[in-house]
Amino acid sequence: MFSLLPVLLTGSFTELCGQHKKPNIILILADDLGVGDVGVYGQKKIKTPNLDRLAREGVQFNQFYAGTSVCAPSRSSLMTGQHTGHTPVRGNKATKPEGQWPLPEGTVTIAGLLKEAGYATGDFGKWGLGFVGTTGDPNKQGFDEFFGYNCQSLAHNYFPEHLWHNASKVSLPNTNTSQTVYAAQLIHDKAREFIQKNSRQPFFLFLSYTLPHAALQLPANDSLLAYYVKAFEEKPVPVATGWQGKGYQPQAYPHAAYAAMVGRLDQYVGEVRKQVEALGIADNTLILFASDNGPHKEGGNDPSFFNSSAGLKGIKRDLYEGGLRTPFIAWWPGTIQAGRQSEFAGAFWDLLPTFAELAGVKAPQATDGISIVPELKNSSQKNHEYLYWEFHEQGGKQAVRIDNWKGIRLNAMTHADGPIELYNLQSDPAEQHNVAAAHPDVIARIADIMKKEHVENDDFPFSQNALK
Repeated sequence: MFSLLPVLLTGSFTELCGQHKKPNIILILADDLGVGDVGVYGQKKIKTPNLDRLAREGVQFNQFYAGTSVCAPSRSSLMTGQHTGHTPVRGNKATKPEGQWPLPEGTVTIAGLLKEAGYATGDFGKWGLGFVGTTGDPNKQGFDEFFGYNCQSLAHNYFPEHLWHNASKVSLPNTNTSQTVYAAQLIHDKAREFIQKNSRQPFFLFLSYTLPHAALQLPANDSLLAYYVKAFEEKPVPVATGWQGKGYQPQAYPHAAYAAMVGRLDQYVGEVRKQVEALGIADNTLILFASDNGPHKEGGNDPSFFNSSAGLKGIKRDLYEGGLRTPFIAWWPGTIQAGRQSEFAGAFWDLLPTFAELAGVKAPQATDGISIVPELKNSSQKNHEYLYWEFHEQGGKQAVRIDNWKGIRLNAMTHADGPIELYNLQSDPAEQHNVAAAHPDVIARIADIMKKEHVENDDFPFSQNALK
């Protein structure tokens, strides 16, 4: 006679009854990838077959936004579930001896929540939210394991002299003239080891790749670089010899190099998906793909050549759509309906409450986000009343989206009540026609939101009085 006792003891009865286990979560974050750099978002010159397949087999979000338009504060927004008027880190402030301004002690992060929920947690790539031993150390912010660049400035070199594995410095045999270990590949390999090691328990993997951020560097004899040099018929540009390691390493074939870096990122995404499938855990694994902000024009990159902003206005450091919109793809076989297009207007701060719901834990009240689990499952989704961003460089900027209205204030640090540009994203997605004069009521509402949502932070002063 069949006995249920072994089934009950192993926990398999829960599965037989159709109740879902806590899903694995893999969040892949590209660095400075434009929304238009992916094939399904309109890219014509760079091939991204693996990302395109992920979208075809999952859901493609067409109106999703990064935390802001530069690295550290965008990642802080993502990790804390708070927009940049509330999140602790709001700028790329460097600290000594290495790294950026740390997340403070007691910060609630995605990794911390999921670790408390029983997840193995790992970050492989770029951190930029606090040096080893500080309150922002990734091991103190919920990650069991970290491997990669702690400092985003050092991440400007793909052939660094060292990376970090938790609190241990990992020396690499790279010099300015002998570049043997490509950090992006090493980080990718270590992340795959994490998946293999934790495949039989719930895990959260934050795959924070540095691709395709400048510098435009690739391993010697890279096949993708050679392919795109030929495809673009690109002639080499003169570059200075004897690079001393300061600034971005010059690149003779900038167009081909950028395309090859995006292509390499695409290959990495494909390898992660294939590994999940080979391990037999695909049906219980959510893979998300996004970029931390809009495309860059540093180190010789040319976003206009690739239409990296997909026809939208702005690039990295802009609060126009091209600086904020991110490709956002979600893949979860058997749970997410394949081939969907979503017009839900969401942002990075939605991920914390989303992951909390999936893990069966309560999100903190301080979050600015809302769970998008219903949207992922194609059911009734709550919408945001509005979205808010701020940017702490170039005189300070603020932006608000309400329905299809987008308001932007420049020079906000010195002109807190300065003029607000207004665009109708439905009729003018490229933000070419400022219609502020015709809609004073909308401007007044946006001004109120800007005033309400910015909460002053002593570490990142924004108001004119705080700057004195």
